[in-house]
Amino acid sequence: MSQATPQDPRHGAESVKLPTDKELVLRVIPMPADCNANGDIFGGWVMAQVDLAGAVLPVRRARGRLATVAVNQFIFKQPVKVGDLLSFYAEITRVGNTSITVNVEVYAQRLRDGGEYAVKVTEATLTYVATDEHGKPRPVPPA
Repeated sequence: MSQATPQDPRHGAESVKLPTDKELVLRVIPMPADCNANGDIFGGWVMAQVDLAGAVLPVRRARGRLATVAVNQFIFKQPVKVGDLLSFYAEITRVGNTSITVNVEVYAQRLRDGGEYAVKVTEATLTYVATDEHGKPRPVPPA
């Protein structure tokens, strides 16, 4: 039987543990310049960070240049706040002839509220294509 995840009364979000089965590929703290008109972190900024984080494992696997060709899924689960410590975890889910698909999960550790807890704020699935020096698709090398 699974153990219930405690609710954090300050944000109404489920507090979770950071993943141990995926690779930590990026950590960043958003700043006030990254805010939207509502005072939360702009979704486009989060998307850009996810694209950077998502490329880490594929660039290693492809052993070289690649390009983002699809954002298959992108879900904003909770707002991101200034000062959150964002941790980006990635996992390769598929390797094709020229493409690599990755799942990225983003967790916010809200340290400024007096306690360390994490909430999942974003998850996305992206596909990258290995490219040659001319930007043309090339085969992904064997593992």
